[in-house]
Amino acid sequence: MSFVLRQIQVKSLLSKSGIEGIDYCVNPYVGCSHGCRYCYAAFMKRFSGHQEPWGAFVDAKVNGPSVLERQLSKVPRGIVLMSTVTDPYQPLEKNQRLTRACLEVLSRHNFPLHVLTKSPLVVRDIDLFSTLSLVEVGVTLTTDDEKVRRLFEPHAPPIPERIGALQRLSQEGIKAYAFLGPMLPMEPERLAGMIAPYVSSVLIDRMNYPWKTATLYRRNGFSPWLNRDFVMDIEDRLLKALDGKGRLV
Repeated sequence: MSFVLRQIQVKSLLSKSGIEGIDYCVNPYVGCSHGCRYCYAAFMKRFSGHQEPWGAFVDAKVNGPSVLERQLSKVPRGIVLMSTVTDPYQPLEKNQRLTRACLEVLSRHNFPLHVLTKSPLVVRDIDLFSTLSLVEVGVTLTTDDEKVRRLFEPHAPPIPERIGALQRLSQEGIKAYAFLGPMLPMEPERLAGMIAPYVSSVLIDRMNYPWKTATLYRRNGFSPWLNRDFVMDIEDRLLKALDGKGRLV
């Protein structure tokens, strides 16, 4: 599959958030090359005008950091989430460095920050996280099974690399959490054991999207995961295995 990268100019980068406990959102990119089959953010195609399949394009907001600098000087201090409809550390960030540039701006203004990613590239910016008075870094995990990961998240980083990122963040004194969503086929006790030593908390997403990938579930013997009662039982097992660190969101 071919991939399209465009560099675009934007008028705004900081957006008000509708997420409880979060004041603002920052998305340095439009689109995401991870190409997760279930991704809720695919709705962005309605606004971006892209004809390419979701996962086959990314727009880099090249003037985003300078726009963010201007916006932060005009708004009340509040908690910023990076990101809500893209992964700020998808592979092209290694060269584009827009996320890092935005972090430098946030650091100068000392805005509280939450980061959410699937990528171990996040550890590159530990030096900047350490300059913030309040920062939490979350790593998304959806399963403990690499075969399942490759099926539903074909271009996202492997599970061991994500857990390695949590371990490194924890070792460096950065408050780290795991975000489990959507819950894909897994052994909940095994996944809990893999992540619990390295996180302060685990957020379990109630909002799963099996209708987007129902065919994948059925073709691969995961039909029980389309049953809400079955999934609720998995949630209960996860919460028990996490021994107080987990909560449903």
